[in-house]
Amino acid sequence: MNDRVTVRLEDGVADVRLNRADKMNALDEAMFAAIIDTGERLAQDKSVRAIVLSGEGRAFCAGLDIGNFTDMAGDEPPSDRLFGTTRTSSGANRAQQMGMIWRDLPIPVIAALHGVAFGGGLQIALGSDIRFATPDTRLSVMEIRWGLIPDMSGMALMRTLVRDDVVRELTWTGRQVLGEEAARLGLVTGLSADPYETAMALAKDIATKSPTAIRASKRLLNCVPDSDQHEILLMETEEQVLLMGSANQKEALLAHTEKRDPMFSD
Repeated sequence: MNDRVTVRLEDGVADVRLNRADKMNALDEAMFAAIIDTGERLAQDKSVRAIVLSGEGRAFCAGLDIGNFTDMAGDEPPSDRLFGTTRTSSGANRAQQMGMIWRDLPIPVIAALHGVAFGGGLQIALGSDIRFATPDTRLSVMEIRWGLIPDMSGMALMRTLVRDDVVRELTWTGRQVLGEEAARLGLVTGLSADPYETAMALAKDIATKSPTAIRASKRLLNCVPDSDQHEILLMETEEQVLLMGSANQKEALLAHTEKRDPMFSD
């Protein structure tokens, strides 16, 4: 199963690639298992400081492999299949983990999009913290084409990125938007002629920063959308107290004073 996703780790950056190029990285059962397994393994590896998520071949991800849809569903009733799975601490079922696992990871995840990001593929991309795309990348909330709704965490993720009326229009029409419009709408962070190289450069820069401060800021940022002002201010204080005087915070100050690159511990 794991040949569906490849991982290469160098200098604290995990290069994660969807690896089903002959099918435009469409999601079959093996891809489901490999993506979730990869996310779970990376969550436990403290040497990883940032992740670049991309797709091999002509596309990031074309969404669900419709040819495998019946096989994936089997004879199990939808209620058993979707409600019967164990939900994560963030409330996601197995399908929703495809997107949420990247948002729940304790480190930054940067997606590099090209070709297409359709349906489930778009929702996986939305789970990343930052997304770069080529101007001609095509994105679509495509589930309406199959008489369905986006249910791989898309609603939970789009609500913090895109205006509510835009989410409704994209969900109800299933229309495709190009990278330039996607950037204006908030579906992607920025455009690049080479999203992979742009994402990798940013990931390498993040990997040079204090990993404890990066992880603390991601915990905080993940909580902000669902918290009120008082909760956010308290969480800021709690995270800062843990950082101040820690080994990596002292190293950051010392390296700055000595005008050298810091040597942080994982």
